[in-house]
Amino acid sequence: MTADIELARIDAGTVALHDARRKLRWSVDLEPFEIGVYPVTQEQLGELLGETATHPRRPATRVSWLRAIRFCNAASEWEGLDPAYGFDGEQVTWHVDADGFRLPTEAEWEFACRAGSTAPHYGPLDEIAWTSADGVTAPQDVGGKHPNLNGLFDTLGNVWEWCWDLLDPARYDDYRVFRGGGFADDAWSVRASVRRGGAPRMHHEDVGFRVARGGFDATDAAQGWSAQADAERAAVDGPLPPGWTPRR
Repeated sequence: MTADIELARIDAGTVALHDARRKLRWSVDLEPFEIGVYPVTQEQLGELLGETATHPRRPATRVSWLRAIRFCNAASEWEGLDPAYGFDGEQVTWHVDADGFRLPTEAEWEFACRAGSTAPHYGPLDEIAWTSADGVTAPQDVGGKHPNLNGLFDTLGNVWEWCWDLLDPARYDDYRVFRGGGFADDAWSVRASVRRGGAPRMHHEDVGFRVARGGFDATDAAQGWSAQADAERAAVDGPLPPGWTPRR
């Protein structure tokens, strides 16, 4: 079953990231890792979780972040790999040294998506991404547009893709990031740098995910993410600005 998850090796490198709200820019040095050539499909999700796939080659959607995490662990167990995630209720811990399937970090996702490009897109948008310009009303079969130079399909357009990272814990508490834009989005949203997110239980018709693999000799930190940085980003001194979502 999950042997059908095709992975591409991404060599070590550096990616530049930014946080628009905090007006910060920084670079992340990445170790080599693997990432899915395609988003996880309905067929792959269905086989592993015992469901019927209505459109086998379309990206799996209406998948919450928590369900994507559980899929990763199930795929790892099927392949005899160490599961990447531990659960305490709905609190998820990433075992950074595990070799199992997992969600990419934001830094990994953007680095893999860009494939060396510093432009908003890695090619002409109409050739590489399903967007609102195509006039489609649902996600399309994976692999229908041109890949990037890493051999990855649909990183831009078709469906947004969950990442491991928190969106902005000071403002949105436990919301997790999704990236890449979807079939109903215009060009402004379908860019390598655009960040959006949702609650871990949230699911939408245009949000799916792709898996990654790679374990690292570290604890609570890897590939541009760290638990300490999350805690620092969550800290707010003084009253919340108007319009912010109150943290629980």
